Amino acid sequence: MGVAISVAIITKNEEEMLPKTLEAIQDLANEIVIVDSFSTDKTKEIALSYKARFFENKWEGFSNQKNFLIDKCQGDWILLIDADELVSKNLKKEILEAIQSNKYQMFEFLFHSYCYGKLVQYGGWSGFYKIRLFKKGAARFGKERVHEKFIYNENISIGRLKEPLQHYTYLSMDETIEKMNSYSTASSLDAFSKQKKSSILKVIFSPILMFLKAYILKLGFLDGFRGFILAIVNAIYHFLKYSKLYLLNEK
Repeated sequence: MGVAISVAIITKNEEEMLPKTLEAIQDLANEIVIVDSFSTDKTKEIALSYKARFFENKWEGFSNQKNFLIDKCQGDWILLIDADELVSKNLKKEILEAIQSNKYQMFEFLFHSYCYGKLVQYGGWSGFYKIRLFKKGAARFGKERVHEKFIYNENISIGRLKEPLQHYTYLSMDETIEKMNSYSTASSLDAFSKQKKSSILKVIFSPILMFLKAYILKLGFLDGFRGFILAIVNAIYHFLKYSKLYLLNEK
């Protein structure tokens, strides 16, 4: 390969998707590094079966966990993926070519999201880009508990890969409800720490506006019933976020 690639993943009870994710990057990674927040299923057993370097760390939000993960990586390059993201053969080839070209220090990946087993193309769920590959030392995360953001020098050159990263999110309604509750709590705490305020009007109208944005403006209706479900999910998430922030503001 010429350079060492660390594939880095954070986990928590990921036994369902993790084998597929690890199998897909076996011939790409010089090392697999996993930081787990004390899973109670077979996540650790699966990770070790793929010879991953496995660490456990108390969960204090996405940014803290991913920074801990980055610090454990020893490769020249870090490919940071989630346990529910699959790297295709074509994407692997493009990753290696991109690294060997030595033109950029970071790369953004195109996302294709699969919800409840099918590709969702509209509603803001696919077609966007996220940084997923970077040189060791080029970037870290901020302090956000959720919706974490990269921090890097503005002079760093960033390339884009054409092949999509396949994101298998929301495998079931139970998982959807669990994530909505967890993410809305983290988001409300982030907002509260920045002294942001909620209001009755935000609690009422933000969910309506977010539904219309996802379902109408971002064409979620073209994804059929899944598009409708996901627009409702987006609305409920914002209802929970601003309701929780409102209650925090009252304390």
